Amino acid sequence: MEFRTVRVHDAVTADLEKRLLVWIAERLPARINSDHLTSLGAVALVGVGACYWAGGWALALVFPLLVANWFGDSLDGTLARVRNRQRPRYGYYVDHVLDAVGFLCIFGGLMLGGHMSPLVGLGFVAAYFLLVVEIALATHARGTFRLSAWGVGPTELRILLAAGTFALMRSASVTMFGHTWLLFDAKRAANSSLCARLGFSASERVFHSQYGINRILVRDERSAFCEQAIRQTRQYLAAVAQKNGHNSR
Repeated sequence: MEFRTVRVHDAVTADLEKRLLVWIAERLPARINSDHLTSLGAVALVGVGACYWAGGWALALVFPLLVANWFGDSLDGTLARVRNRQRPRYGYYVDHVLDAVGFLCIFGGLMLGGHMSPLVGLGFVAAYFLLVVEIALATHARGTFRLSAWGVGPTELRILLAAGTFALMRSASVTMFGHTWLLFDAKRAANSSLCARLGFSASERVFHSQYGINRILVRDERSAFCEQAIRQTRQYLAAVAQKNGHNSR
């Protein structure tokens, strides 16, 4: 039985991207085929994960690797259609398997590099795999293959990931609602209420211990804020001790 599906791609950049991809596909050398492009896209995502794991200067390589992934992953199907060498079942299967592997590499790199806590990272991976299952079942049952939702498709996700990487190169954490959070999972990076009172913040450096990935707490001992934090902490501890003394009577 012939494999027939209707592709639905209504992302913000879909129309412009489609015209660009067709233009590129019509000008690619004949020696380059869809399998080459698929391999390029997959290897690029593995490289992105490795860069997140390595951190530091390697984060700058994420940007060209995302471009390479876009080029390979977006162009392989377009090239097959332009040259009328389509393999729907093969392409559908290979694309989904490699996308799942690439997604695992990205989030594995974020977790191993200390940019995302393991619990949140594994939660994202599990949610993605559930989404892949739902898309596959819907495609089989309804014959409709959706590439985007709410105007967001793979290209928009790459743009968001690039923006997040740029922010990560500047700081591994963000401050929201009076607390410090890891940039890629909005989980508190360092600040308990006591640490906040003492004026500590999370450094950019991470290290591995028997408890997992950790960040060093740092404080500028010469700053006026540090002296104020110490005074406030002493007052707080004295108040707690006085309260406990009254309660014990």
